[in-house]
Amino acid sequence: MPLSNKQIKEFRTRGHKLKPVVTIAGAGLTESVNNELELSIDHHELMKIKVIAEDRETRAKLIDTICSNLGAELIQRIGNIALLYRRKKD
Repeated sequence: MPLSNKQIKEFRTRGHKLKPVVTIAGAGLTESVNNELELSIDHHELMKIKVIAEDRETRAKLIDTICSNLGAELIQRIGNIALLYRRKKD
């Protein structure tokens, strides 16, 4: 279910004070990073990640891949920080 503009605004407000939970750097998207992302989003529901990549296009592709792997919504992307949301599983 797509998020409404009101929900996105609320998540951006809540996410402003968050610190990045996971940092993805030189090794890229490994199995252990995927596991950590999965655990973190299960626990937090709304989380920031930091993606350090060579250029903007690579960073954007990596963030899109992470969102599709997790089944998460990209709420906001500013520089190398992305705010992701996935509703907790019951």
